[in-house]
Order: sequence, then structure tokens, then C-alpha cells
Amino acid sequence: MKIEGIETKRLNLRNYEKTDVDFIISIWNDPEMGKYMPDPSIENMEEEYRKSYETLEEDEECCYLISECLETGERIGTCSFVVSEDGASYDLGYCVHMKFWRNSYGTEMVQGMIDYAKIRGAEIITAPVNKKNVASNAIMRKLGFNIIGESKFKKMGTDIIMESYLYSLEL
Repeated sequence: MKIEGIETKRLNLRNYEKTDVDFIISIWNDPEMGKYMPDPSIENMEEEYRKSYETLEEDEECCYLISECLETGERIGTCSFVVSEDGASYDLGYCVHMKFWRNSYGTEMVQGMIDYAKIRGAEIITAPVNKKNVASNAIMRKLGFNIIGESKFKKMGTDIIMESYLYSLEL
């Protein structure tokens, strides 16, 4: 799913392109940055899984975005959302490269997606967040999300079971 892009005060959230594969791997599959995500770490990633990243721009259900600094064009992180068939619900996710942690980029990315969804008539936004991810849980609370449920998932390539909160924001 592609969109026209989202611009915030400091960021441009643009559509993912195949040239972003290495950047995505550097975040999602990094043992430190991706530790709260279901994606496998680099040492547990199979080549077929890596190749699946090359087709993300063709995904018709999920909108994958790369966040870039408006001033420099440098890639800051990734974000994504899935829209319900009726457009009333958006489910989102995001990740910031550790080089840019503690600069409020995560908050700005999520707020940009909220604003985008609101303009398009969304009524609710949901976001799963790993229970141990202190920073992301703080962002959800800061932006007015409430916990509406819990779930578990297995980290790919491991036997590690992760627990998550499901957050919701009514618009």
C-alpha cells in the first residue's frame, strides 16, 4: 500500500523502496534495536526472509514507510500501518534507529500517523507494544493511548516468547 507521504515538523515519512532493504535490516534484525520485535535477529535470519523485505513496497495491505530527517534526508527509522477495510481503524508500528534514540522521533512518527489517519476519517488507532519496551510504552501513554488487551508472540528463529500490550486511541 502506498500513500502520498506524511510530513511532520522534522520528518518526512515516505514510502518504502527496495533500496531501503539494508536500512530496514540494520534496525529490525539488529539484536539491540530489534529485540522487542518479532523479526529474527541477523544471526537467525534466513535468506528467504531477507528477500521478503524486497517486496514490502508491493504489499497491498500494509503501508511501509521510512522516516527521514527533513533537513538532511538521513533515514531515522521505519513505521507502518494497516487500515481496516472500512477505513475506521488503523493498526500501526514503528522503530527508530538507535543512533536517534531519545530525540522524540518515535513520538513524532506516531503523531504523524495519527494525524494522517484522523484526516482520513479513522475512528480508532491500535498499536501492539512489547511489555518490556519502556520507551514505546511511554510514547503510547504520552499520546493518550490506553491498554485494551495483551498478547504473546514468539520471536522468529528462537524459542523466546514475548508479551505485548495492545494499545488503542479513540479519535
